[in-house]
Parts: sequence; structure tokens; C-alpha cells
Amino acid sequence: MENTHPSRLGKSESEPYDREIIVNGNQQSHDKYNNNRQFQKYSTEDYLAIVDKRALERECLAQALINHHIGLKVFTFGSLEEWQASKKELSNLRAVLINTGNRTLDDANLTAEISELVATFQTAAVVVVADNDDLTFILKALELGVRGYIPTTVGIEICMQAIELAIAGGKFVPASSVLTLRKLLGGRSDEFRHITTSFTARQSAVAEGLRRGKANKIIAYELNLCESTVKVHIRNIMKKLGATNRTEVAYKISDMIPHESRF
Repeated sequence: MENTHPSRLGKSESEPYDREIIVNGNQQSHDKYNNNRQFQKYSTEDYLAIVDKRALERECLAQALINHHIGLKVFTFGSLEEWQASKKELSNLRAVLINTGNRTLDDANLTAEISELVATFQTAAVVVVADNDDLTFILKALELGVRGYIPTTVGIEICMQAIELAIAGGKFVPASSVLTLRKLLGGRSDEFRHITTSFTARQSAVAEGLRRGKANKIIAYELNLCESTVKVHIRNIMKKLGATNRTEVAYKISDMIPHESRF
């Protein structure tokens, strides 16, 4: 069931309602239109902030969101400082879009900017809009505390749904990234099965002991083997894994075993 925009409550379908686009604290346009779409019940004082150093980019995004009836006032800012200078005149911030363009989170300055914005907008949903949809950057952004990562390859409707999800307390990542993650995890699981099926029963037991950080002497005692035999098994395991030492063996095995399979 669709939601209802607050300005539509108590009005007939034929009655127009107001639309506002506000840029840098100034009302840019104000008109009336008819619309059949109904949205989430935001307060008339609720607003969305777009933070982007590029004026044309942020104003185009604001216009697109308004034209598709996001149901929130939209303010745009070139920086956090601009927002701070205007915040006393504003009411209830619900979400913040940070448009990073083609910058990546390898950029320490960008990472610091996002961290500062997340810390500043503690009660609002912070969402990144970016040209890059690399899974590594998406996961890093989520670790920094953002509630969504919207690649510019998606349409405006998906963008709006992502914003609504973030405001509701959820987290949005693009479907393509979820599929990439699934393939990655599946690939590691297949790799683990391929390697471990080439292990003998004794090698598998010794490998598990290594993964748990046990000394050769302890492994030998638990498996009722001579320590020299354990060393032979470890050399064979290292050869199959392409490892150069027992620490690397333990790391590779732990990295390939799905988390839910560990015990």
C-alpha cells in the first residue's frame, strides 16, 4: 500500500499541493501541481540535505528528486560548513546524501570527510552517492557508518527507495554488489572443497590442528602420531596450499573455511 504525502491529507485527488526546491537555504522555486503518487508520511518540516562541492551536480540531483516527488524539502550544500551555517534556519533533517563522484575510499581525505559527516549527522541517515560500485569501497563506506551506498548507475526511483530505506533504519547496497559478494563467498567455498578433498584424512586432521594454532607436539599427541610424522604431513599440506610456513597454512585454511562451518 502506498503512503500519503502530508500535504495531501484531507484533500481530494483533484486538489493541487505545493512543491519546493531549496538551494543553499534559499527557496529556488515554488509551484503547484497535481499528482497521483502518494508517499511516506514525512512532516512538512522534514528535509533532505545534499552535500556536494559541484554545484551543478547537486542541484540537478535535487531537481530530479523533487520532480519524482520524494516528499521532503531538499536543500543543497557545497560543504559541511555551509550546512552548519544554515542549520539554525532549518528544522528536521532526515537524510543526507553525500555525492562523492568518481572519488574512491582509497582517498584518505574522502574517508575523513565521510567519517566527519557521519559523526555530525548522528540522528540523520547518511547515504553515499558514487560513480564507483566496487564492493570493497561499498563495504568500507558501511564500516564508516553510512546507511546506504547508491551507485550513479541506478535510476532515480531506486535512489529514492534507498533513501526511504535508510530513513526507516535500514541499509541499502546495490543488488550487483550483493551478487558479487555471493559469488566471492561461493568461490572460496569451492576452492576450500577442492583443496581439502585432496588431503588425506591425517592431513585434514593436522591442518585443523594448525588452524587452531596447536604446536606440532600437541597435534602428534592428539592424533597418536610421531612428531616427525606430523612434520611430514605439514610439508605436504604446505605444498598443496602453496604456503611457505605453518602460519601461512593456518591463515589460508581459516580464510577459506566459511564462517558458519568453523567450530
